[in-house]
Amino acid sequence: MPEFQAMGLIAELMAIAARTAPKAGGKDFIELKILQGETLEELAAAMIRYGQESGKKNFDRDGDNVRRSDAVLLVGLKNAAKTGLDCGACGVPRCADLEQIHDGPEFAGPICAWRLMDLGIALGSAAKMAGMLNADNRIMYRIGVVARKMGLMDADVIAGIPIAATGKNIYFDR
Repeated sequence: MPEFQAMGLIAELMAIAARTAPKAGGKDFIELKILQGETLEELAAAMIRYGQESGKKNFDRDGDNVRRSDAVLLVGLKNAAKTGLDCGACGVPRCADLEQIHDGPEFAGPICAWRLMDLGIALGSAAKMAGMLNADNRIMYRIGVVARKMGLMDADVIAGIPIAATGKNIYFDR
């Protein structure tokens, strides 16, 4: 149980910041979900297990951070439409050439680069809100990998932002 019940409220305010963040063409494909309580322990254990099974580094470290967090905000992209800019940033010259999304080893893709920027802006807005409210936080790719594998959120790409209120930031000097 969190030491401060306000951490759930902070996670909600972070979600509002992510939802209202600017998006390309004003189209919103962002998915949001707040995790607290027992779900954090389940996610932490699954992250550690995934790191062991895959041989990928730092899933254990980040899993321990999740275990010690008060809440996690998941921020994802689901069914993100192409922007139609034909800019080539995704790796193909025309939006019409961008392949249909298919599952990769951790996320689905390819995805329009501008939609991925929308995800980044939403994550930055949420992290800024947490910081403004003095909640320690860190954007973590590894949380998204395992949250997606666990089915905690239906999205093509997910990142997580854990938050904690402790005497020393648990997400740095790790």
